[in-house]
Amino acid sequence: MRPCLIVMVKEPRAGRVKTRLARDSGLIQATWWYRHQALRTLRNLTDPRWDTVLAVTPDRDGVQSSFWPEHFPRIPQGPGHLGQRMARALRRMAPRPTCLIGSDIPDIEKSHIAAAFAALGSHTACLGPATDGGYWLIGLRHPAQQPTGFLDHVRWSTEWAKADTIASAKSLNWAELETLSDIDTGADYAQWVARL
Repeated sequence: MRPCLIVMVKEPRAGRVKTRLARDSGLIQATWWYRHQALRTLRNLTDPRWDTVLAVTPDRDGVQSSFWPEHFPRIPQGPGHLGQRMARALRRMAPRPTCLIGSDIPDIEKSHIAAAFAALGSHTACLGPATDGGYWLIGLRHPAQQPTGFLDHVRWSTEWAKADTIASAKSLNWAELETLSDIDTGADYAQWVARL
């Protein structure tokens, strides 16, 4: 059984995606960037070494959406805060090793995903840190065996998100991957463009 890569995506409508980026760059620009980046992520990370599944929101619109390529299986994210939705998506892919990412990491490549699954060979969990204190990937070797309180009380979109996540699952043996940047704000976008 192949490992699984879950990509968390939102139906790419103006006002629903990249709201912090939209405040800095405008609604149309932020939505355009998200649409292109999400599809680029799916194109770049498709690989026969793992299965790719989309965790979509809103549930009904995302599952029925004509925007996402048809060959990707889709699961609804369901209700609850981000941690609950992430934990649920990971659990659904058990018993195989599973990694979960967002769709706003422009520098992500297949080699990063391969490194994450390799890390799960010797660790029970892995994180790909982001430059803002959060993370771009979380992976579990046994996604059904989540500690009580896993991903509860995480201060999302803050510099403490990574530390809070590890604190929510101290019993897991964590591997740390390469640090990458995600795009949440106009400043993030400007830094990315400057690197290009």
